[in-house]
Amino acid sequence: MRILLVNWNDRENPHAGGAETHLHEIFGRLAQSGHAIDLVASGWPGAPREAQLDGLRVHRSGGRYTFALRAHGAVRRLLAANRYDVVVEDINKLPLFLPVLTDRPFCALVPHLFGVTAFREASWPIASVVWAAERPIPWAYRRAWFHAISESTRDDLIRRGVPRERIEVIYPGVDASWYAPDAAEPRAREPTFLYVGRLKRYKGVEIALRALAVARRARPDLVLEIAGGGDDRARLERLARTLGLGEAARFLGFVSETEKRRLLRRAWAVVLASPKEGWGISNVEAAACGTPALASDSPGLRESVRHGETGFLVPHGDTRALADRMLALAVDPTLVARLGRAARAFAERLSWEKAARATEAHLQRVIAQGG
Repeated sequence: MRILLVNWNDRENPHAGGAETHLHEIFGRLAQSGHAIDLVASGWPGAPREAQLDGLRVHRSGGRYTFALRAHGAVRRLLAANRYDVVVEDINKLPLFLPVLTDRPFCALVPHLFGVTAFREASWPIASVVWAAERPIPWAYRRAWFHAISESTRDDLIRRGVPRERIEVIYPGVDASWYAPDAAEPRAREPTFLYVGRLKRYKGVEIALRALAVARRARPDLVLEIAGGGDDRARLERLARTLGLGEAARFLGFVSETEKRRLLRRAWAVVLASPKEGWGISNVEAAACGTPALASDSPGLRESVRHGETGFLVPHGDTRALADRMLALAVDPTLVARLGRAARAFAERLSWEKAARATEAHLQRVIAQGG
């Protein structure tokens, strides 16, 4: 297949996150299998305009705030120069409405849509733009086929008006050979919880900090490590000081993949308290390391965490419930170990290779059906 792929970021972009991990893990494997793939993505100051990443030919256009304006021109140029079998738009920020540019078979890859959760992250004007831009998706992408990464995302698309029969659910994978338990890196001696990801308001790190403060009234030795950067870090650090958490809230900043794996192995559980995710890759990476997860009972997260088996789900925003789950693990290392073993077994059933093969088959059906 010759594929034109469009996403706001490639994995080298400083703002890349889980969506970019997902994109490169899958399409990098398709490129290695012999498929020719051009990726249109945004640039950043100092970034080369062209790059080769994971076998993908990357064409960078515009920047973080101008990509929506510049992407159409870049896509038009590539469509004019090449005969693609299929066009794939990864809708993980604002939709770009690319079906209007081509009559080629079209697939929309959707990690998740923001909906009203946009108002929890951005200012009212920006959130309104995101919310409004998502409203026409069922109409603007009416001839597209959809790749959803979870049943939660599929159900959201259906509620918005996308026909169920046009949606394929393909779970993300995990590298269970890299993310794996290691007896040489045991759990931390003190009950240590871990957040890994971007520091954005909608990620719910504030809830985890407040839950830690509540739990420490009963167990002052509890710790929360926070790995990752983002524009919410300063506010979260102020909150941690206000809550009197001191050294119990450890902001680690950006960490390497090797360090992230070490942190996942030593944690008693990862914590992800966001109101909505496409899936929750960090939960599954933790699971592969034999570490359970504590997460909001939210769309996406309720699929990457099996309640009572690989971790626990709590009502979103309920700091008391999250604190209680932290304490339950802190007093019972055998529970942590049992959940961790089940989490590892769950992760072993997932793989990026399986996700790539399912994506390949789906795109071949999209092409056969003519878009």
